[in-house]
This record gives sequence, structure tokens and C-alpha cells, in this order.
Amino acid sequence: MPPIAKAVKGSLILPFNWEHFYENVQQDLKLLLFLVGVICLFRAVFILVMHHYLRELTVFSDILTACYYGLRISLKSAGLLALLSFFLCLGWQLAVKRSPNRLRLMLGTFYVGLLSLLFYARMPYYEQFHMGFNQLIFNTFQEDGYALFYTLLEQYNLLPRLVLAGLTAWLLRQALRGWLFYRIIPWPRFSRKYQNIAVRAAFLLLVYQLTVFIRFGGSMTYADNIDWENSGITGDQLLNEAVLDDLQALYRAYELHERMLSSTGLAVDPARMAGYGRHLSGKQTTTEDLDEYLKKSARGAIVKQPAHIFLIIAESYANWPLLPQYADLNIANGLKAIIARQDAAYVRAMLPNGMSTISGVLGITTGFTDANLYLNCIPEGYREQFPTAIAPQLKRLGYQPRFWYAGPSSWERVKDFVLAQGFEEFYGRGDYPSAAGNVWGSDDKYLFDAVLAGTKDQPPTFNVILTVSNHAPYTVDLAAEGFEPEKIRAGLPDKLKANQEFIKQLGHFWYADQMLAQFVARARSRYPDSLFLIVGDHADRLNIETSPGLYERYGIPLVVCGPGISKAVFSEKTAGSHINIAPTLIELVAPAGFSYYSVGASLTGGNPVGINYGFWITGEYIGRDENGPVEPIHGDRTAGPAPGWTQLEQEIDCLRAVSWWRMKNGGTLNSR
Repeated sequence: MPPIAKAVKGSLILPFNWEHFYENVQQDLKLLLFLVGVICLFRAVFILVMHHYLRELTVFSDILTACYYGLRISLKSAGLLALLSFFLCLGWQLAVKRSPNRLRLMLGTFYVGLLSLLFYARMPYYEQFHMGFNQLIFNTFQEDGYALFYTLLEQYNLLPRLVLAGLTAWLLRQALRGWLFYRIIPWPRFSRKYQNIAVRAAFLLLVYQLTVFIRFGGSMTYADNIDWENSGITGDQLLNEAVLDDLQALYRAYELHERMLSSTGLAVDPARMAGYGRHLSGKQTTTEDLDEYLKKSARGAIVKQPAHIFLIIAESYANWPLLPQYADLNIANGLKAIIARQDAAYVRAMLPNGMSTISGVLGITTGFTDANLYLNCIPEGYREQFPTAIAPQLKRLGYQPRFWYAGPSSWERVKDFVLAQGFEEFYGRGDYPSAAGNVWGSDDKYLFDAVLAGTKDQPPTFNVILTVSNHAPYTVDLAAEGFEPEKIRAGLPDKLKANQEFIKQLGHFWYADQMLAQFVARARSRYPDSLFLIVGDHADRLNIETSPGLYERYGIPLVVCGPGISKAVFSEKTAGSHINIAPTLIELVAPAGFSYYSVGASLTGGNPVGINYGFWITGEYIGRDENGPVEPIHGDRTAGPAPGWTQLEQEIDCLRAVSWWRMKNGGTLNSR
């Protein structure tokens, strides 16, 4: 029986020597090759199963290219796991003088179990976010645990996926066991000492070169290194994401999370901050009070002071259903009718503050752009009312600020946070009757009924309303609400006409749109001199196209309607994001000379660019960053030249740096 087999049986105590070091290297090299094979197999299956997300122009050579670069980057992932195994097994053998092969098998079992679990989680994650794992997973720990588990259970088939992951891991473990316990190639022996020394030196050099090759992802130099930052080598979103295996995707999520927490990439120091402040304000004075740079003076009310203001943050209300090419879907007719009114204005070039609902809420309520500082979860969000916060500024204009949410008050600490930021009243699901809903909250019609029932003639109120019905799990009784699937099916491409689940999701968009429009009509009937602002919280959840353009994927609408509003309120080239809502609202209703604070500018002044966590938008173009794609937002319509990156970068850096500093360090620019 070979020595390695005897060791596995535990019948032999082995002192450590050169042969055992060689065996450890050989065994961990076998583990490395096995893990690389598993990861590449999962990558191929992922592409095969998700092939409907491939763009039409993608060819087989693109798939081969993605697999090649995926193999290279996965050498890093598998190499890290194998290296961990090597040191643990080597330490074990040195400490207890026994073969470490059982330990290596245990580690390998854990590895394939983890990879299997991530593989089965990746597909629904991609369907939801059009990405592999990203920084949004860090926000998962702040979610309502029960609601999240129920959604995974009902909407994403959690139990079957866990069973499949377990079965896959068991099969891989059996294969790994046979592979690890297969014969060991013996170490060559030579009669002369110098020959043994030379062969050992050559072996160590080979191990070193192999380590470098793995470290740089199939290259011997850093110049040819491949990592998550340069892995987008095809023109297809799915293939670019497939290049990153699940471990690399998790590493990307961690890196992005850490970078934004520490404001990596921005020179955030007092001297530069003063320059950022001067750029945003246009003031040439120098002060150590950051808030002075954020102070603005209203130019004079555009509309007569409304009796009530209703700001509706509509769950997953993307802009693409409002586009002409999707008119036959009939899922956004309610908001379209509002936009068509003469007393309504519509901003087409609008971005959400972040990828999730809470990011949108934070951007609207605080006025700060997303710097990945979840203020609802850290002390800085409760130590003061930020001067840019929307509620206390509307309070100074005579409005009682109230927050209405369809879900539970415990979600994301939303109740505690909005009250800390100046809202005087908060109403959640437990505060009004809700005969139907899901784990995330009440059906929208019950929320809107509660808002109307709770709105009185005096005093004037400012109401932020956050809906949830257009969110998985999709549980609204659509038939009872009058939904007609055939009206939607007629506007679908042939490949989706029979997809009942997709039609159900579109039906929930239709329901949310109908409830919103009915609320606006009822509220206007009761309070005709009220002002309404309607904005999506985020997009990137549902699209007809499997590979939509950036505008269709990320754009959200902003609609303002009420007496005194006209189409001319916003110019055709106006662009913005959630941080522009507060100054826009103030400029609409505040008297001339009213002092207020904001990071973003009012859209009534024709703001030319909007930014968020990773994108920028103008009235004609949308893009990612300096080297990212730039796309026109009006399709075939003739557009002017795209904005220069230097100008965009200055604006982006200023908005992010000022937001980050004010949230984290307060209003002073003194060195810390």
C-alpha cells in the first residue's frame, strides 16, 4: 500500500521530511486543479442557463473569450483556497506528525460546498440585479430577516436551491476524494548529494514561478494581470459578469464597499474640500464652515403655496415603461395621463441615488448623494438634523412633515431615522388597516387610503409616501383589481407572451401605476391646490430586453403636477437625481430670499447633469465613468456631442466629496 494510503487510514505516524513537503505540494496542486475545473464548469453552466440574457450580437467567440479570461481569473480564486489548504495541512503535519490528507479532504469539502451554494444563489441574484454579487449584499444584513427569508422562500425557491446545492456539493466531494487519494508520483532519488540539491532547488523555483503565474491570473507580470477591475473584456453584460467567478464577485463587492466607505479615489482633505465647496456654490470666499457653501437663496415661488405637498417614492418605478416603444404594454398609463396634463412637468433624464430603496430614501430625505454611508445604521445619522434635510426645511415653510410607509417601521430603522431627520410623524403598516399585502408591506391602495384619511385641511402638510407593492414576492390579487393580462401580452415580444411569471410581474407594475394615479386624482379632487411630486426609488429590476441599454436599465421618472406647474418648469435638457428633489421643491414653493441648504441644485434652473453611486446622466447622454460606455438616451434622435470627462469628473468628485465629508465629519473643514 502506498504511504499516502496508509496515512489516510491513520495507521502511520509520519515525521516531516522533504518527501512529505513534496507530497503536500502535489496534493494541493491537485486540489487547485480540481477547484479550477469546478469553477469553470459552474461558469459554463451559468452561461448556458442564462443564455437568454446574451445580446443578439454576441457570437460564440465572445463566449470562448469570456471563458478564457474566466479561467485566468479563477486561477486566483482556486489558488487562494489551495494556498490556505497548503499552510493548514503543512502546519498540521509539523504539529502532530500525521498525514494531513483527511484535513485536506475536509477543507476541499467545505470549498465545493461553498462554491455550490454560491452558484445556485448567483442565478436569481443576476436576474434581480443584472450583476454577479455586488456591494448591495452588505445592505442585506440590515434588512428585515423574516421578510427577506420569506421572499427567498416564496419568490426564489430557496429550499429547492439548497437541496440542489447540497446534492451538487456531495457529488463533487466524492469526485474530489477519489482525485486526492489517487496515486502520488514519488519524489526522484539520486545517488549524489549535489544532484538532489539541484533537483530540489529546481523544484522550489518551479513552485515559485507557478505561484507568480497564479497570482497574476495566468501571467508572469503585473502588466498582464487580470482582476475584477479589468475583466469586462466583451461587449456583453452577461459574459462580462460570467468572467468573474463567485469568489471574485464577492471580492469585488467587498472592495467597492470598502472604497466608498473610505472615499477612496477622492482627495478628501480640508484644502480640497474648500475648493469643492467653491465649485458647487460659485462663491469665491474661503471658509471653514462647509454649510456656507451649501447655503442658497430661493429665487421666488413658481406656484402659489400649496395646501398640501405629496412626494410619492414609487417602488421600482422605472422610466422605461413611459418610453414610446413600450406604449403597447399598457402598464404605465396612469402616470402617462398625469404627464399629459397641462399642469404637469416631467424630467426624463433622472437617476436614482442608489441601487436600493433605502438609498433612494436617504438621498431624498438628507439631500446627500450615495457615498455608501448608510446613515440609518450609523451614529452620524442621528447626531444632528442635517441642514440639507428636506423635512426641517419644509417645516420652516409652514408644512408639517410626515412620512408614510407601506411596510413595517422596523425596516432599515426607517422610522427612527426619518424622525431623527426632522419628520414629525411616521406611519407604517401597523398604523392603518391593510387587508392584503406581503411580507414587505401593505398593498398600495391601503397605504393611499390611509394617507387620504389622515390628511386634514389644517395645517398644511408635507407627505412623503413610500410604496411597496411593485416588489417581490408578487402577491397582489391582480384579477380582483381588474388586471387584464391580454392587454399586456399584446405588447410583449413572442418569446415572452407565454411567460406567466413575467406577465405577473408586469401586472404588479400596472397595479402600482393605477393606485398611484387614482390617489393623485382623489387627492386633487379633495385638495385641488395641492402639489404632487412622483419619483421612482430605483430601476434595474425588470426589463423587457434581456440586455437593456443604460438609460432603460437605470433611468427613473420625476413628475411634478399641480396648479401653477407648466411644461416649461423643466427645460428639455434638465437632468438630475434624488439629491435634486429637495432644492427643486423648495424653489417651487418658497418665497424669494428664503435661505435653504442643499448639495444638489434645483432642477428648475436647468441642472445639466445628474449623478449617483456609479453613473452620470445629461439631457442627451448617460454613462458610467471615464472608460465606461456612453450611450444616447433618446435612441436614434440626433444628439449633440457627449460631455467631456474632465468636466463630469469635477462635478462628480465635488458632489461625492462634499456629501461624504458632511455626513462623516460634520460642517467644519478643520483638520482632524
